[in-house]
Amino acid sequence: MASRRTGPAAWAQDRLLRALIGALLLLPYRWRVPLCGWVMSRIIAPLAGWDRRVRDNLSRILPELPPGEVRRLMRKVPENVGRAVIESYSGPDFVARAARNPLTGPGLVTLEAAHAAGRPVVLVTGHFGNYDASRAALLARGFRIGGLYRPMNNRYFNDHYVQAMAAIGGPVFPRGKAGLAGMLRHLRGGGMLGLLIDVHMRSGAILQFFGHPARTALSAAELALKYDAPLVPVYAIRAQNGLDFDIRVDAPIPHSTAEEMTQALNDSLEAVVRDHLDQWFWIHRRWRVSRAS
Repeated sequence: MASRRTGPAAWAQDRLLRALIGALLLLPYRWRVPLCGWVMSRIIAPLAGWDRRVRDNLSRILPELPPGEVRRLMRKVPENVGRAVIESYSGPDFVARAARNPLTGPGLVTLEAAHAAGRPVVLVTGHFGNYDASRAALLARGFRIGGLYRPMNNRYFNDHYVQAMAAIGGPVFPRGKAGLAGMLRHLRGGGMLGLLIDVHMRSGAILQFFGHPARTALSAAELALKYDAPLVPVYAIRAQNGLDFDIRVDAPIPHSTAEEMTQALNDSLEAVVRDHLDQWFWIHRRWRVSRAS
């Protein structure tokens, strides 16, 4: 789906965001990242209603959480989002730091073997920590990774958003017909493709996430089956200092059916989120399955 919002309101919104990002980029990296997190958590999130959305999602999915923990997450979740936004706009500073992040996990040997053999790999993650950190860390180590992204609705913002992603490393492909051909060429050529699995897809399969039905795209598993590629979950877990990440590469999901493989991906992400509740983007409207579905 192409970005589509234009007009005075979209232009003004974009100029405001450009000004904020531009001002933050003038600061040293170690200052700009926590400051953007604070601005997002304390100013933007309340105005946008994100803190209420975090609360409502938690009330629905994890009703047993104590009220104090819910209030903490209402601040920490948008703070992590703010940190991730300015990190992904920080280009060389972000890439240089990500290159030092450790890579661990049983799936790393699979990536190394596939890279050596020129075999495609489908990497899957979620809106967790900063998903660009895993891409940057792997690119810095010589892996050929392309990213699939959803164009922003605000066309003005989308222009520099795509430039920021490309500055981390490419290629990057827009979701839909515009990027499909390039994405498939990349996979057929033995490249690795990074996909996000945790957004509501109107035409997706109804699977389980945190014990609740959630429409989920099967495309990652379908690509892995079509191109005989390992399907590997990968997560960038934000470290205690708020600036670095532990890049965890989990074991490949065994090939079976697209539905079973995608459910295994949902389960993998859920396990990581449960260990780090403040690092998943609870601002998303993830559970939108109607009772008639």
